[in-house]
Order: sequence, then structure tokens, then C-alpha cells
Amino acid sequence: MRRPILTLVLAGLAIAAAALTPAYAEKRVALVVGNNDYRFVPKLQKAVNDARTMGDTLKQLGFSVMVAENLNRQQFSQALLAFDNAVEPGDTAFFFYAGHGFEIAGQNFLLPTDVPAATEGQEELVRDASVLADRIIERLQNKKARTSILVFDACRNNPFERVGTRAVAGGGGLAPMTQLPEGVFSVFSAGPRQTALDRLSNDDANPNSVFTRTFAKELTQPGVNLVQVAQRTRRVVSELAETVRHKQIPVYFDQMVDDVFLNGVAKGPAAADKPAEPQQKLAALPPVSAPPRIPPANESLNAPIAMFSRHNGGWTITFSIADPTLGISWRMGDAGEFRETGFMDVLDPRTRKRMPNPSIQLPADAPAGTIQVRYVDATGEMQGPFPIRFEPEAALVRDQRKILDMTSTSWLSFREFNGLLVYYTHLMSYRCAIREVRIGIDTAVPDKVLNMPGCDMKDPIAIPSNATPYLKLPPSTQFVSVELTYRDGSVSEIKSFRR
Repeated sequence: MRRPILTLVLAGLAIAAAALTPAYAEKRVALVVGNNDYRFVPKLQKAVNDARTMGDTLKQLGFSVMVAENLNRQQFSQALLAFDNAVEPGDTAFFFYAGHGFEIAGQNFLLPTDVPAATEGQEELVRDASVLADRIIERLQNKKARTSILVFDACRNNPFERVGTRAVAGGGGLAPMTQLPEGVFSVFSAGPRQTALDRLSNDDANPNSVFTRTFAKELTQPGVNLVQVAQRTRRVVSELAETVRHKQIPVYFDQMVDDVFLNGVAKGPAAADKPAEPQQKLAALPPVSAPPRIPPANESLNAPIAMFSRHNGGWTITFSIADPTLGISWRMGDAGEFRETGFMDVLDPRTRKRMPNPSIQLPADAPAGTIQVRYVDATGEMQGPFPIRFEPEAALVRDQRKILDMTSTSWLSFREFNGLLVYYTHLMSYRCAIREVRIGIDTAVPDKVLNMPGCDMKDPIAIPSNATPYLKLPPSTQFVSVELTYRDGSVSEIKSFRR
């Protein structure tokens, strides 16, 4: 059995601490864990290799990396404590885990190498002996990390299954992490109820799992943000799995306010002609020799954020600005005149003046681009311009996903007309955010796929005239369950609708 390499964690911390300078607190720190040598549950073959590959990849991206292999429960705790001590407010923290993972009652547990071989009714043994994934997020939040990235290559079979015994109740895969705090991005090597492939065949000599070999490669692509990395990884992994007739679709959960790039922002053709203002926030970089830029005293640190909403007439974009404002103006792109948004017939109690209109309208066919926003603060000083990226398709999916989450009680409705019908008009109206709809008739397990028309970006809410937004049910039907798989690969809770 390979000895745990906990000393690498401590050594990595010492190097990281020595490199820090008080003038530049923001940095990149990573903890990478790979567990192969389990004592009481099946051993794994590639988790340690996956951890080493990810460690090397993250070092290329400027992270101070702490690699730990084959950790028991106590050593796992020590590694997490070392990780805590390395993370400071404003940092980018990256946690990668390869090994056995287990879901109990919707909570995800990472299994140390000395986890006991629990059987039916011994769920508490697993809880007490394992590391709760949500607790890692909570610890990073307490350390005030600006960006927290968590990657789990742990969606394997139930490690507690034994021939002739009843396994402990839970799932071999991991549960979706849909309720993440702001600033957290998580990636899973497979979706709910799916298992992740270590290899594609007996002749597959790659030392890494199918997910890690793909994710590590995509992570180093220049000018690609985290969402694009996850989407590309999902596509490649699912295509590779399909070649061996296996279903594995990695999923990600995004609670980032801004796009995060780990290997530089993509540059436009004019980037070489003049120094460009940053259009997206970057994850924190390690210390560099150049002194950090200190903003002038009158420069606002409260950049506007935007909410995009698609309706029949086009787009409504609403800006949220923390500072009291006397006026707001905007333009598309880096050239041209700024246009005022106008004023509302409401007084702002902070300025005792009319409140600027925080919204603008764009046509339905508006192309992707950068909206430059500036505003006049309460002292009369102009702040900005601030770049806000407009991506119509991504904005539409996010807006419709939000609507679906808020209106889940309206997904299905029953009607008796020449028999019993169940309508899913609501789901069709917001189908651009949905990859697949599954329903179950008088069963809590959705096992049938509903046919949905494709997304029409020109008129996304309209239901095509040739679409049938209902399903005829047996008269004895009592309830219908429904589960949505969203465009980003995440899966909704299973909802039940009774007649």
C-alpha cells in the first residue's frame, strides 16, 4: 500500500507562504487529493494518477498546489486544515478530489481510505468516517475566497455493495449541488445516477480517467472561461462514453457573478493595437514583479451588474448599481456615443433627485457584444465605463432556467377533455433552458421522455403550431412525476403532480 504523501501538502504550503508578499494578497491555491488504496472497500486504479495530472495542470496555471495521496480520515482533516491556512480573503481556491464518493440523503461524502465496509442500516458509520463536500465549501466561504472551484471525479459505483449482503442505503454517484453560494463553481465527472469511466476499453492505456484526461486538457486552453471548460469537457466525455455505449455526461453548477478565466482572456483582433480595458474579471493570479495597481481615490469599486430578460419584443437589460446615481448612460462596443437611459417618475431618497432608469431595451436579434455602462455618482463624478458582456443564448438559457425554478408548481397541469390529458405547455414555453424532460405515470421514477420542439432564438417563448403540448393518460392515473435535465447538464428535483 502506498504511503500517504501528506508531507507534500506541508511542503507545498511552506513554498506558497514564502512566495506571498503583503502588497498582493490575491493568489491561487489548490488542494488535490487522490485516493486509490482503500482498506475495506474496493481499491481504485487511477485516482492517484488523476490527482497528479491535475496537480501538474494547476501548476501550469499559476496555482500553489498541494498534492495528497491515499489519505485516511485523520490525514484528510490535516490536509483540509493546511488548505484553510493557505487561503486568504480574495484568493482563488481550487479543490480536486479523485476517489470514492457516496451520496446519503442528498449530501455528498468523500471517502478516506480507512472508511469502514458499512452495510444496511450503518449510514452513520459512513457519515462519521467521511468528509462532507458541503463542509469544504463552507470552509472556503469562511476564509472569504473570492472564487472557489471544486471538481469531483468520484461518480463511481456503490463501494459498499457486496454479494450476499444488503448495501448501505445511498447512491454510488454524487447528488447535484444546486444550492451553492455566490462565487462557487463545481464540476462532477458524471450526472446523477451515472457512473464515471476509468477507461474506454481493456486496451485503453491512458493513465487517467476519461473525465480527468479531458478536463485537464480543456483547462489549459487559452482564453476559455470556466463555463466553456465545463461545456467542452461535457461534450467530449459524453462522446467518448457513447463510443462504448455508456452514458456519462459531466455536470457543472455555476454561481459565479463574472466569467472566470484561468489561462487568459480571449483577445479580439484589435487587442494588439491598443491596451484594452479588462472586459471580464480574472481569477486571482499569483504574485508578479510588477506592483499592483492602486485605484484612484475617486474611482468606484462597485461595478454594475446586469440582469437579462427575454420577452416577445426583445431584451430588457436591467443594471444594478450599488452607488447612488444621478444618471446612467451606455453604448454597445468600444466606439460611438453614449446614450442616456432617462429617468423614472420616482425620487431616490439617497440623492433626493429623480431616479435614473436602470433598464435598456435591445432588439430580439441583437448580436453578442459588450455593453459599456457608466454612471454619475452622488458627487457628480463620472464612473466607468464598465464592460458587461452580452451573450444572447447564454442569457436566454439562464433567464428561462430561473423562471422554471420559480414556477415549478406550473410545470404540468391536468385537464379532462375526451379523456384525461396532462399539459406541459409551460415547459414548452421555456424549453430553451431544457435538454430533456422525463415523466413517470403513477410512479415516482420518471422513465418516459417527452418530445419537445427545438429552441427558436428568434421567438423562444412561442410554441410551434405543429407541436402537441399535452399527453393523453389512462383514466385511472393518479399522479405524474417530472424531472428536468437543464442545458447545463444539471438535474432538477423530481416533482409530483396529482389530479
